[in-house]
Amino acid sequence: MTNIHQTDPAYAVIVPAFNEAEELPRTLEAIRAAMATQAFAGEIIVVDNNSSDDTAVVAREHGADKVVFEAINQIARARNAGAAVSQTRHLIFVDADTRISQSLLAESLHMLESGGFVGGGSIIQFEGHISAVGRFGIGVWERISKLTNTAAGSYLFCRADAFEAVGGFDERLYASEEIRLSRLLKKWGRRKGLAFKIISGSPAQTSARKLQWYSGPQILGWVFFMMFFPLAVRWQKLCGFWYKRPEVHS
Repeated sequence: MTNIHQTDPAYAVIVPAFNEAEELPRTLEAIRAAMATQAFAGEIIVVDNNSSDDTAVVAREHGADKVVFEAINQIARARNAGAAVSQTRHLIFVDADTRISQSLLAESLHMLESGGFVGGGSIIQFEGHISAVGRFGIGVWERISKLTNTAAGSYLFCRADAFEAVGGFDERLYASEEIRLSRLLKKWGRRKGLAFKIISGSPAQTSARKLQWYSGPQILGWVFFMMFFPLAVRWQKLCGFWYKRPEVHS
């Protein structure tokens, strides 16, 4: 595709990052490579979510157009902070340990520019070798994602006007905020005849690091706990799977 970038960016890729100095270089390199082949100009916004490492410095050194600071360590707030400084018509949220391809970005932008979609997501693949528990978990999520048209937080895209209309990510939640946003976007889109779609042909590639950090029984324990106590996502202390790090590199 010929690069015919306009002066003003049409879309923003927003990357929330808490102590992600190690993962960000690969992530930003993949985003930049994907953006270079698109017909529309875009920008990368990294949100330093009160990191204690060199996340902000690394973000600037590896291609972020804007680096925003969010003091409260909560992914919903971080994503919203990134969206707040963007003036683009489309928003694409990519986790700091997730790599996207040129084809995934192209299909996402094509859907948004077509005027027939409010947003969507993609299926997710883990990088490298994963355990049986990991394979089972990602398989279950993929079925749920496709069946219900629910985006994973690793990769979610939407129209900026829709994001603003539904209030963005729910800052009362410390996890599953992407599930709630998917529901709100689908509801908003239905009223306007717009679809919400999960892209299956170009998966986002995400790190399997949590499968190394935690044992199979620990992961299953988190899953069952959340199933039987869904209100737990309102308390950060009960969402350690998403916020605790076994080691912080500085």
